[in-house]
Amino acid sequence: MRKSFGAKTIAYPAPVFIVGSYDENGKANAMNAVWGGICSSNPPCISVSLRAQRKTYDNIMDKKAFTINLPSEEYIAEADYFGMVSGRDIDKFEKTGLTPVKSELVDAPYIDEFPVAIECRLHKVVEIGVHIQLIGEIVDVKIRQECLDENGQPDIDKINPVLFTPEIRHYLKFGAKVADAFSAGKKFIE
Repeated sequence: MRKSFGAKTIAYPAPVFIVGSYDENGKANAMNAVWGGICSSNPPCISVSLRAQRKTYDNIMDKKAFTINLPSEEYIAEADYFGMVSGRDIDKFEKTGLTPVKSELVDAPYIDEFPVAIECRLHKVVEIGVHIQLIGEIVDVKIRQECLDENGQPDIDKINPVLFTPEIRHYLKFGAKVADAFSAGKKFIE
């Protein structure tokens, strides 16, 4: 037996993306956006969906660039705050004390304190209902050194990303490994 919830935005979990951009005056801004994810491997692309009324939307359309920053659990209050106020009214970096770093590759800032920064050039814009999907071609991914394993690869436990549950509005910790990808299903291959 299942309970029907109708047409809802329930797809668990959602990543917590902090989208970095510059306004027309070069002022750094960031917003919390959870509608997004990887959408192409060649070219490497990531998408995020925003409302056109958002300052970040205007910034991205002007600069044709943005960053996706992945906050760790340590910065959940700052990440949440970035979704509560508008960059039209307040300098979010000044208020939180976080550090915007100018990307050398795209015209957008990334957040120095966050473990992962994904630098993107605007690739495509798709209008979908009340949201507009912005697809960014990934130019570079920068991961803090202390979040790498002994082989120099990203360590998810050290990155310590947070997740979001849309309908109940909770932030969650990343969970434990349950299996190896492209291995667990081998039991069904003859």
